[in-house]
Amino acid sequence: MLPRRTLGGFLIGLLLLLAGVQTASAQLLINGAGATFPYPLYSKWFYVYTKVDPAVRFNYQSIGSGGGIKQLTNRTVDFGASDAPMNDEQLKAVPDKVLHFPTVLGAVVMTYNVPEVTQPLKLTGPVIANIYLGKISKWNDPAIAELNPGIKLPDSNIVVCHRSDGSGTTYVFADYLSKVSPEWSKEVGKSTAVKWPTGLGGKGNEGVTALVQQTNGAIGYVELIYAVHNKLPVALLRNRDGKWVEANVKGVTAAAASANMPADFRVSITDASGADSYPISAFTYLLVYQRQGDAAKGKAIVGFINWMLHEGQQYAEPLAYAPLPAGVVSAEEAQVKAVAIPAS
Repeated sequence: MLPRRTLGGFLIGLLLLLAGVQTASAQLLINGAGATFPYPLYSKWFYVYTKVDPAVRFNYQSIGSGGGIKQLTNRTVDFGASDAPMNDEQLKAVPDKVLHFPTVLGAVVMTYNVPEVTQPLKLTGPVIANIYLGKISKWNDPAIAELNPGIKLPDSNIVVCHRSDGSGTTYVFADYLSKVSPEWSKEVGKSTAVKWPTGLGGKGNEGVTALVQQTNGAIGYVELIYAVHNKLPVALLRNRDGKWVEANVKGVTAAAASANMPADFRVSITDASGADSYPISAFTYLLVYQRQGDAAKGKAIVGFINWMLHEGQQYAEPLAYAPLPAGVVSAEEAQVKAVAIPAS
């Protein structure tokens, strides 16, 4: 028989263990899937939120916007995430009304692997379109050389890198090219998945980043933080006002300022006017069913969205995303009240 003191300690330890098991089992798991574009920020948010509400855990699959929309449509996740607003056809395919909640804004950048070039390259929308159409295939092509006087460009092949999966980043990129290149608009168009005229495909922003890193002469489009984190060069772009701009929070914020935000938040801010506007900027969204089927999950999702709209915004800029404009936050505050949660 255990001594009284040892027995008491054993019972206390057992009770603490059981309490821990009960706490773990009481945690509510919220499943989501979609965009890789905001994944670095979402990972941070979901971690921080465990301290705000220890009873809730988020399981997020970074599989691309197309996959997120598909899983939301099939109701295999509690929320989806996409950089591309769902189009009318997609909204007709879902079993119930879906609300779009903008979370932050970000920049899609042109990154490249040309070791001979140590200064930032300058590129325009039409030149990028022609590279991705396969019409410009050498780094020293006159169209690129004209934009970069004083830079010795190599006589080497351009290796085009793009997404292989359904992608909101692709949608934003293709949406921009459709605005600045009539040929791109006619031949390729805009979608989360397009028929690429040329190039290599990588899965996710991570996959395209890896392709560019590993391939001499490569060019690819990725969300800004992926280029920054991997120390890849980023091209300067000429915006609609004819100004050369860097991809940064200031430029993305300027692009958002020109947006005429509709009531459902489905908006494009690529090729925005304004001297400081970065031309390949976009909102990214959480996709949530207006009528929630589970009371506990519905309350948890609403709680997270309210936190994201306010306290969560402070984590955006350190990860190279732009916080939401105040007017968008106010409009979303009204929309979150429209989420219908069943009685417990």
